[in-house]
Amino acid sequence: MIKLTSWNVNGLRAIVGKNFLDYFKESNSDIFCLQETKLQEGQIDLNPEGYYSYWNYAVKKGYSGTAVFTKIKPISVTYGLNIEEHDQEGRVITLEFDDFYLVNVYTPNSQTELARLDYRMTWDDAFRNHLVELKNKKGVVVCGDLNVAHKEIDLKNPKTNKKNAGFTQEERDKFSELLNAGFIDTFRYFHPDTIEVYSWWSYRFSARSKNAGWRIDYFLASENMKDRLLEANIKTDILGSDHCPVELILK
Repeated sequence: MIKLTSWNVNGLRAIVGKNFLDYFKESNSDIFCLQETKLQEGQIDLNPEGYYSYWNYAVKKGYSGTAVFTKIKPISVTYGLNIEEHDQEGRVITLEFDDFYLVNVYTPNSQTELARLDYRMTWDDAFRNHLVELKNKKGVVVCGDLNVAHKEIDLKNPKTNKKNAGFTQEERDKFSELLNAGFIDTFRYFHPDTIEVYSWWSYRFSARSKNAGWRIDYFLASENMKDRLLEANIKTDILGSDHCPVELILK
């Protein structure tokens, strides 16, 4: 069994001062992926015992960034998409293991008034191409903050958010394209009709206490990994960030 955890920590230095290390140990994950680390090399001393650590930092200070801690030594590790336009923000780490690839991603947000929607569309195409290329070689697991709620069931207030970043028709269609390219939304695979389970809540309007959230953090798996899927969970009770961790357990 392999247990994978993914968490958008919204600032790793802040959360390390709260409950991060407790949860990291308690989760006992074989692979633990982070998004939105918001730091540069040398700004934190975090090397969990028994894990190999990989970091991808944004050029811009205090922004974006991803990290992976794994007990299983990868065959190889690559950073970014090998496209300069997309590789300035530390958003992707790809680890190759014997029998699958793991891709940790922090997808760009389309931002207020959809200022970055066009860029986001370009990004989504490039990222999908990266995953399909990997899938043609061996199984792929993708995790992270994909910054999109796919269906109305995936957020509390779909009607009022149709023109907002993360729930535009364009973003949702790109997510459908990704699934149609041979990927499974593992949470929906195990919980097709579960409502009101979210992974992100705005810090405004007491959204978390009212559970007015969005499900934008995912584990996806390529179709050729389907027989290895055991369980997918969203750990809504874990605090410390505006996101909560998500989990996947593989055979």
